[in-house]
Amino acid sequence: MSDLLQRVTDIARAAKKASRALALASTETRDRALRAAAQALRTDAAFILEANGKDLAVAKAKGLTEAMTDRLRLDHARLEDIAVACEAVAKLPDPVGEITEDWTRPNGLRIIRRRVPIGLVAIIFESRPNVTVDAAALCLKSGNGCVLRGGSEAIHTNLALAKSFATGLRAAGLPSAAVTLLPFTDREAVPALGSLRGIVDIIVPRGGPGLIEAVVNSAKVPVIKHDAGICHVYVHAQADLAMAQAIVLNAKCQRPSACNALETLLVDQAVAAQFLPVMASALAEKKTEVRACEKSRALMPSAKVATEQDFRTEHLGLILNVKIVSGLEEAVTHIEGYGSHHSDAIITADEAAARSFLAQIDSACVYWNASTRFTDGGEFGFGAEVGISTDRLHARGPMGIRELTTWKFEIVGQGQVRG
Repeated sequence: MSDLLQRVTDIARAAKKASRALALASTETRDRALRAAAQALRTDAAFILEANGKDLAVAKAKGLTEAMTDRLRLDHARLEDIAVACEAVAKLPDPVGEITEDWTRPNGLRIIRRRVPIGLVAIIFESRPNVTVDAAALCLKSGNGCVLRGGSEAIHTNLALAKSFATGLRAAGLPSAAVTLLPFTDREAVPALGSLRGIVDIIVPRGGPGLIEAVVNSAKVPVIKHDAGICHVYVHAQADLAMAQAIVLNAKCQRPSACNALETLLVDQAVAAQFLPVMASALAEKKTEVRACEKSRALMPSAKVATEQDFRTEHLGLILNVKIVSGLEEAVTHIEGYGSHHSDAIITADEAAARSFLAQIDSACVYWNASTRFTDGGEFGFGAEVGISTDRLHARGPMGIRELTTWKFEIVGQGQVRG
């Protein structure tokens, strides 16, 4: 066994052992730890922001893109948001121990299906340091241990955040090993975590296509993931165009580096001449580059030519693809052919068209008259999220505490034997 694999294995085993303490801890104890962690984040703010400054300096020296730097950056407001999210998770109903079904068979056997923690969750992520605390908080609330592996670009920030979270665990009498951040960022740590069958129960990769592909290709334990965030907004013939403009600007420009940000705008040919010139001006004010189909460029002269690859790309910046479609059927065909089954929206006053869109689009989150930016655990009322799943088994969409549980059957008898 290599030295790195041995180190990862030792850390994961310690986290697995500590996870049992979380699974058996009372709701009040876990909630107390979350509140203490939030307070520690506030107390340690200067230390955390100093660590973030080191990471930002390295990012600047390496020439990281603005989108990547924005994902990395913390300030007092963002740090307070992280602390508030911790407290919000503490206020959520505890899923652990919940009875989801309870029935008695003709032979008198009582069968109970009860929610239980998954066990040890490995979370591999890039750039965004808030994931360190979001993931730790959700795993703690749901009684799971976790091993976190962040990106090298945020190592100082992540270590500082993990240190503060550990303060919260200890304050509630829980083992700090239950939430562990790998203190190194070697690429080999990813396949090492994925190889630990019997120790790690699931892996959740949260990042770009390269990271997710690396995890899926190497993992020997179950993986829950989303492949990309190629999100669409379709402006239908019966759309309120003022509403459509506001939604498009929010979905694309409010935080373009997010996986739920808009990448392709589809516009019904019936309203294109009225909508696209106005939309072009609004996007220009937001310094957003437009890459458009031939028909769209006739109405948006400053737009660049959109390539086939553009429509398959998660830009994660101020770049927007635009295409005119003949109607609902072509819009659905385009989304199903080019999308990533993440988040897609229709803007329309026509309920029949909206219901048809909602039924046909096979995405984790499908919207009617709302921005795709709401695909987020906090916005769904989950407090935070471990990640967003576009898979079809176990979890789909934002993953909160309920998605971090599984179940077991408890069977109560009075001496029954099978004949």
